[in-house]
Amino acid sequence: MKQFVVIGLGRFGLSLAETLYDLGHDVLGIDIDEEIVQNVADSITHAVKADATDENALRALGVRNFDVAVVSIGNDIQASILVTLILKEMGIKYVVAKAQNELHGKVLYKIGADRIVFPERDMGIRVAHNLTLSNILDYIELSPEYSIIEISAISSWFNKSLSQLNMRRKYGLNVIAIKRDGDVIISPNGDDVILKGDVLAVVGQKHDIENMEKHL
Repeated sequence: MKQFVVIGLGRFGLSLAETLYDLGHDVLGIDIDEEIVQNVADSITHAVKADATDENALRALGVRNFDVAVVSIGNDIQASILVTLILKEMGIKYVVAKAQNELHGKVLYKIGADRIVFPERDMGIRVAHNLTLSNILDYIELSPEYSIIEISAISSWFNKSLSQLNMRRKYGLNVIAIKRDGDVIISPNGDDVILKGDVLAVVGQKHDIENMEKHL
């Protein structure tokens, strides 16, 4: 279990925070709006009203002890930059920041943000899955029930066939493609063997994907 702090609980931040919590992680949500904090209080581990541009307030909340910080402040670009800078100076190892545009993103990178996300291109749910496990390379929501993930093969899968792994029986998931050395094997069969470095595209219901993630 990792500890995440999400600063700014708008549509993107809330989606991200709730998904991380649903995946079994400890999530602290921070927003300056008391009503937003009250509405999200039962959806994540902790929700607190605070001004994230106040370094003393962040220190009082123990933010520096979290594994990952996500800056998801709305349209206030100046606040976004200031909070990102404060977090990096506090020593947080991995800071993700939401950018309004390419220029904003460049500034965030220059002051130390480890990853930039653009809400128009990155849904909160997708980013949450990417952040949770290093094996998850991509997460695509097909519908409210079904998703596709791209996952790096783990060592326990090496040199085993898809029949041996039997993901359909074990997790209720189907492997629809294998990426290997720039090539793609579409609709692999049970005899195809997983090698080190392979990337698997897997489709299934969200709860089955989440169950598999918890066992990786």
